[in-house]
Amino acid sequence: MSGQNNIRTAQRGTTEAPWVRYLLTGVALVFMFLFLVLPLAAVFTEALRKGWDAYWEALKEPDAWAAIRLTLLTAAVAVPLNLVFGIAAAWAIAKYEFRGKSFLTTLIDLPFSVSPVVAGLIYVLVFGAQGWFGPWLMEHDIKIVFAVPGIILATVFVTFPFIARELIPLMQAQGNDEEQAAMVLGATGWQTFWYVTLPNIQWGLIYGVILCNARAMGEFGAVSVVSGHIRGQTNTMPLHIEVLYNEYQSAAAFAVASLLALLALVTLAIKSVAEWRMERELKALAELPPERPTPALGATAGSTH
Repeated sequence: MSGQNNIRTAQRGTTEAPWVRYLLTGVALVFMFLFLVLPLAAVFTEALRKGWDAYWEALKEPDAWAAIRLTLLTAAVAVPLNLVFGIAAAWAIAKYEFRGKSFLTTLIDLPFSVSPVVAGLIYVLVFGAQGWFGPWLMEHDIKIVFAVPGIILATVFVTFPFIARELIPLMQAQGNDEEQAAMVLGATGWQTFWYVTLPNIQWGLIYGVILCNARAMGEFGAVSVVSGHIRGQTNTMPLHIEVLYNEYQSAAAFAVASLLALLALVTLAIKSVAEWRMERELKALAELPPERPTPALGATAGSTH
């Protein structure tokens, strides 16, 4: 009885009063409404303030359409590159021990600590007209800064940690047992990856790709430095929104901004589904009964007599 009383006392001591839970929940809901729901609602309200016709005209405008195409192109190049790098880096860090492993992990986190504007300035310093490789690039008529290649490079830099950082803890938690078993059974490296590793990390991989794609389409600082702000050529959607807003074309600016807001909502929905599926699979694995031990050969033979 005393033990049960102690347990009940401990439970009461770690359970908040109802008013505390209601207060914390109310504060969280008010915060989300003021800083998330209200701004999103304002974006769509301002975008449609002049009606659907003005909304579609703003999106069909040549400079806006060029910005949308460039944003999609940048994401279509940057995300697959980061996908390959993220898988390779996570595999190396989680599955192997080698000299410089901690240094590689630090380099992966570098874009999180460096301002995107500084990242853009680095590419200008390296590839600009007065940069390290600028004269050679000008001689061979190769344009990187103030052109599409510079935008892609800057986007790759600011987005490459997302996939790797999502996969590294997941692979470390899974360990090497299944891969080693597959290799013992005669599977090649590619077979082990496609049929063992990839199915185990698929939802974490999808989650990292979603975050990487959202950041690639919404990046402003680094792209602003290397783009040159050439309308219809090097302006992505965030840069085009800034140009329209500075020109007091608020309805058109909010129309383009609504596309990025829709991207955020779609990203949130896919992210929630990916997390739910991953948690469901992990729960299913945890609920599996332990494997029954295989009887020894001698015991099996003895039971037949």
